[in-house]
Amino acid sequence: MVVGPVELQRFAKLFSRYKLKFLAKFIDYIIRLVFGCWFPHTVVVGKGLVLGYGGLGVVIHKDAVLGSFVHIDQHVTIGGNGTKFGVPVIGSNVYIGAGAKILGPITIGDNVKIGANSVVIRDVPSNVVFAGVPAKFIKNIYIS
Repeated sequence: MVVGPVELQRFAKLFSRYKLKFLAKFIDYIIRLVFGCWFPHTVVVGKGLVLGYGGLGVVIHKDAVLGSFVHIDQHVTIGGNGTKFGVPVIGSNVYIGAGAKILGPITIGDNVKIGANSVVIRDVPSNVVFAGVPAKFIKNIYIS
């Protein structure tokens, strides 16, 4: 069994539930040191999360919410924007391309693809592809 940042984050969350916050925080820093990503135990994560390339360069805000079956490629930032209070909420079955930035109190719907190096600063509806700087609608995704 290979232990990556997702598995370690789940262990840290377990320690936190049992009031062992010091160990949880310690594991947060182990993830940072070993995998080069910031993925704190306070992030709410659904099942099936994938961090591409072991989460290299990924930064996720401590209050972010990620749905089930989210795929995050390397060098992605999910966090605040410095002007409005709040962080992103990401739905299920979402793919986030390499280098993308998802910033501010926004919601990403279900079944969404975010293009590489996109900067998402507004809500994204379900079943679409968004890309660009700033990210904009590209096309619908038809689910059968």
